[in-house]
Amino acid sequence: MVGNWHDRRAALTLAAALALGTAAHAATITVAVVDREGKPVPEAVVVLSPSAGGQPRTPLPGHALVVQQKMQFLPAVTLLPAGGRVMFVNEDSWEHHVRGTAAGIAELNAAPAHKGFELRLDGKSAGKEAKTAEVTLDRAGAMLLGCHLHGSMRGHIYVADSPWAAKTSPDGQAVFDDVPAGAVRVRVWHAEQLIDLPVQTASPAEAAPARLNFQLQVVPRRRRT
Repeated sequence: MVGNWHDRRAALTLAAALALGTAAHAATITVAVVDREGKPVPEAVVVLSPSAGGQPRTPLPGHALVVQQKMQFLPAVTLLPAGGRVMFVNEDSWEHHVRGTAAGIAELNAAPAHKGFELRLDGKSAGKEAKTAEVTLDRAGAMLLGCHLHGSMRGHIYVADSPWAAKTSPDGQAVFDDVPAGAVRVRVWHAEQLIDLPVQTASPAEAAPARLNFQLQVVPRRRRT
């Protein structure tokens, strides 16, 4: 028993030391995205691919909620890891036929073609729970959300192929605080930027955080609130 206790204590000590070593070599990368006019762009997706691999301390949630309300998909952009699940909830009093299809030129030309999905949600009745449906998305890439019955409804889901992914905030920035030091490839995706922006590379260090700037070739349309 004593030997087992010492073995467990040694294992815990080693794990703590490894964790501290990883944290000590973690770096910060800030990515700023602006539109063609130089204004901050919210809800752009930033994906990092560190050469050192690893996992962030706070991984992407594997489950997301997309609400249909007042003829809109909320949020406008949903970010998930591959294999993530999306729950759709219809808060409107009328029916919606949701479809998910490949988005962007790169996705449309990819092989194999994205199968997408379709689902139907009845409208919410007064005093009753809203109707729901769930899908699992295994293939990385962007998807366009629409409704067969209401052509004005648009939204997007981005399935990231890296655990290092985030959406830009209202000030157009995404900050990653625990990136392994070393070379990192950085990509940016936006729903209205049909041609992929060039990939950038950073080599952040603990004492020298990196900042990258991306500029879209378009001015995204404002979404009604």
